[in-house]
Amino acid sequence: MNFEPLARLLPDAAAGPARAAPGPLPTDVAVPRTAPARVLVVDDTPANLSLLANLLNQTYRVQLATSGAKALELARRTPPDLIVLDVMMPEMDGYEVCRQLKADARTRHVPVLFLTALSRPEDESRGFEVGGADFIHKPFNPATVLARVATQLQAKAWQDAMADRNRWLQQALQERLAEVDQLRDATLYVMVSFAEFRDEETGNHVRRTQEYVRALAQWLADQGTDGYLLDAEQIDQLAKSAPLHDIGKVAIPDGILLKPARLTPEEFTIMKSHAVRGWELLNRAAEHMGQAGSLFLAYAMQIARHHHEHWNGGGYPDGLSGVAIPLSARLMAVADVYDALISRRPYKEPMPHAEALSRIRQGAGQQFDPQVVLALEAVGPQLESIARQWHD
Repeated sequence: MNFEPLARLLPDAAAGPARAAPGPLPTDVAVPRTAPARVLVVDDTPANLSLLANLLNQTYRVQLATSGAKALELARRTPPDLIVLDVMMPEMDGYEVCRQLKADARTRHVPVLFLTALSRPEDESRGFEVGGADFIHKPFNPATVLARVATQLQAKAWQDAMADRNRWLQQALQERLAEVDQLRDATLYVMVSFAEFRDEETGNHVRRTQEYVRALAQWLADQGTDGYLLDAEQIDQLAKSAPLHDIGKVAIPDGILLKPARLTPEEFTIMKSHAVRGWELLNRAAEHMGQAGSLFLAYAMQIARHHHEHWNGGGYPDGLSGVAIPLSARLMAVADVYDALISRRPYKEPMPHAEALSRIRQGAGQQFDPQVVLALEAVGPQLESIARQWHD
């Protein structure tokens, strides 16, 4: 007698169980079925298979297998909604079949009802340990079989509905997070554009320094040095905030900001105020945005206020020194000066890359963090490529 999958019992074996498509958030957790559930019955005794098939096929689509190996093949090909599984079978017993089902992502969530003549407590314990959902003892009562199958299928329907709901929520969350990211980037872009609009010397300076900061931060993170370990998200946020380092210049009078010659000491004092003015501007924006704004603009505020601090404490506006200067500002300080050295200004010619590195190296331990200077030397070719790509 051949107990391969029976066409009369399972006319559409290739089709999966019908599910409500995730769309609008469902208000009902339970998902109504539009097709009978698929039940795979596994037993090496033909009489038991016939009895169970006749009992179940009045309500469900039934698939039959006479061995553990065949059951695994059918379940992996098209996962059923429920498996009724004999325990004592030759070659591969039901426990091993269940263990392999639960180890496979395709069949992990299919409930397994053990069908067995074993009745010792340790036999049931073993069945639950390998992932079984319930036991039906032989000789079985048809009403009990129908009730146990219906209960497990109802539980699975709820689980499937909850999984659909969770997928919908996850998708909705990702969409909202993407919108927040786009809004954040757009806000930064507008603020940077505002600063660029008033500074004729900016050109692609903000884009270059942004990528310099990213390259420096990534190299330091790759070295694994304590105090310089930024993760990918932090590096990205830092780099996106770097263009706001001179946003305080919007508060500087045009006669000073756009002066085509060197500034007088009095004018330079006014120019230096851009660090605090930039911090104040960003801090007010963060306060209006609440806690999320404070986190969003944290790096930008650090960079705007402290990128002119010196490692030896001789910078401005707060005279910070060493690691008291935020890492974001120490990175920005090196990137900013490097770009100023290699760029043309109304009062000077651009400096070659090697000479710029030499000049900054001389400031290591005085104006600049020595570790960041090491990073600058290590990523020199990358910086030259960035400078060529975003030249003025």
